[in-house]
Amino acid sequence: MTRPPVPPFTHDAAVTKVRMAEDAWNSRDPDRVALAYTPDTVWRNRSEFLRGRDQVRAFLTRKWQAEHEYRLIKEIWCHAPDRIAVRFCYEWHDADGQWFRAYGNENWQFDAEGLMAVRHASINDLPIAEPDRLFHWPQGPRPDDHPGLTGLGL
Repeated sequence: MTRPPVPPFTHDAAVTKVRMAEDAWNSRDPDRVALAYTPDTVWRNRSEFLRGRDQVRAFLTRKWQAEHEYRLIKEIWCHAPDRIAVRFCYEWHDADGQWFRAYGNENWQFDAEGLMAVRHASINDLPIAEPDRLFHWPQGPRPDDHPGLTGLGL
């Protein structure tokens, strides 16, 4: 299975890849998201270490059962021929209604078919009050006219 754009990445292709990932994660569909990774993908997400699409799918299912009204923005930091680094923020609330903004960085490595083989994520959660939220679009992909992280001063 090929998942364009594929390496080697130009700047524009890397930016496209980042937005495609953002849109997929904002779908909150574990099956859709998992297809972007190699069958034997290796992840480090906070303190969890995952191997393979099945573990990724299970992780994402748990994640989105706990993180309500999840909305994410990703922004490219830099890229190499088969690697992309991003920074991101997402907002969500727990079952008690406490809102959080998660800040993080990801390092991605891709195979020749454009599937992500390795993902390392470092993430910190900050409790926020509802009036401090910045991500107010309807559930799903971020509208094209909604500011990114730099535009929001994040």
